[in-house]
Amino acid sequence: MLTEKEYVQKSLELNLFFGRIMKEHMIFMEASLSVRNSNLILEADQLKRSFEEILWEAIALSDEVISKEVVDSNELVTNYTLDAEKITEKLTGICINKDITLAELELKSNPNCKYPASLERYVFELNNRIINLMMDVIKFKEYVLEGVLNCSIHIALYPLLLEHLIEEAKLYLKYLIDLQEKMKPRNTILEQEAFWDDIMGEHAEFIRGFLDPTEKELLDITNKFAILFEELEQKTKEATKEDIPVITEENLKAAKEIKDFKTAGTEGLVDCKIRSIIIPLLGDHVLREANHYIRLLKSFKKVK
Repeated sequence: MLTEKEYVQKSLELNLFFGRIMKEHMIFMEASLSVRNSNLILEADQLKRSFEEILWEAIALSDEVISKEVVDSNELVTNYTLDAEKITEKLTGICINKDITLAELELKSNPNCKYPASLERYVFELNNRIINLMMDVIKFKEYVLEGVLNCSIHIALYPLLLEHLIEEAKLYLKYLIDLQEKMKPRNTILEQEAFWDDIMGEHAEFIRGFLDPTEKELLDITNKFAILFEELEQKTKEATKEDIPVITEENLKAAKEIKDFKTAGTEGLVDCKIRSIIIPLLGDHVLREANHYIRLLKSFKKVK
């Protein structure tokens, strides 16, 4: 069972990370739907706005409360996030609340922070509202995926990418439900590592598919990462509890490598030096997910 402090801290950290991820999923879907599906564009935009409201609440509750590890991880925002948002907004015409990013860049951690007893109640209510919102988000994503698969909806995103967005949403919802029962994630370390290996591998595949055919070197690198993480995912799934130290070290090494690649890629997208159909915010988005995975792996190494 989680203590009150653990519950509050883990809830806010989860919502700051995944709330932004979900908001950006809506931006990517909104930017990729055809005009014929204007009703879906409007629904995606409304869901995006709902997450912006959630993020504002989470930020207001989080300063000095969240851990130094999360603040320092660059999983909430990076040095590229603000520029990536500005460029993406200009390219797509989709309104992005950049004040949220500015506020997140100012978040601090204070291990001696004493917060009011009422904070736990506020967080509990916030989590419940997000759970309801996540059910709507998953339903929306599944509806779009079904339409794509039966050829009634066109979207410039791969079906596998839509499934990828759904799996991340379901993981977020699962963690929220666990937290409301004051439980740590019920999936094991190896299950979590296998999940994120799959995510990292799919990121490489999606980037490969969005690159211009002339970007030969980048195409080759993404292909190698796709193969590497597919192998690591399988190896992690077959591992036992005794294998965790070795597997975690291997996954951490690979995660750091793809993080460096994504960092260079995000810089290239922001500076318009890569030929692709990738919007800059997507580059920053996948970079933050790599940073999140690296923090998780470092925490797993501390588990005895």
